[in-house]
Amino acid sequence: MKQILLAALLIVVPVSVFSATELWLSPGQKPSASAGADAPNPLGDLAEYQAIVSDTRALVDAGKLNAAEHRATDFETKWDDAESSLRPKAPAAWGNVDAAADRVFAALRTPSPDAKTVKTRLTALSDRLSHPSDGGPKGGVQQVAGIAVTDANGHAIPCETLLGKLRSALANGAIGDADLATARSLQSRATERCNADDDVHSDQLSARALALSSQ
Repeated sequence: MKQILLAALLIVVPVSVFSATELWLSPGQKPSASAGADAPNPLGDLAEYQAIVSDTRALVDAGKLNAAEHRATDFETKWDDAESSLRPKAPAAWGNVDAAADRVFAALRTPSPDAKTVKTRLTALSDRLSHPSDGGPKGGVQQVAGIAVTDANGHAIPCETLLGKLRSALANGAIGDADLATARSLQSRATERCNADDDVHSDQLSARALALSSQ
């Protein structure tokens, strides 16, 4: 009888321990180490943008850099058109993707694009689309000549925004005749840098011109 009880005990105890362990490790009882990987994208579904990045990468791999630049422009157009709906969802995340995209455009629009550099930046853009909240500049709002050139997360303000303000200041006569030539020169240089997807330097030039405004 003792042998029978001992055998039963040897069976029941391991099963009980196994069941308890299984319950402790079950979903809902203990957070998974990879739970963060399944967190929703704060900007929503960006699959269409990832598809364009994939297309662009394929063109670069095929040595068709001119075609790759045109496909990247499709990304730029779509991204800019969606700014009003995407950016308010998560400004910092939007800024991270925008900055990564600008680096791709800049690499493709140089006189002699380097395929390796373009591929590296496309990979970074793809990663940023998947995890837009990771990384990014810090330090809060930065100013030039008293004009804000970044948002609260340290991301450069879209150059088109400051250029728009500068055009309005010039059209409204807010910049006096004595400073008009300087302001227009700065506007021209800011526009050139904006066209080159260099928001940082474009914003700095626009800010210097806006600082000449009397309003």
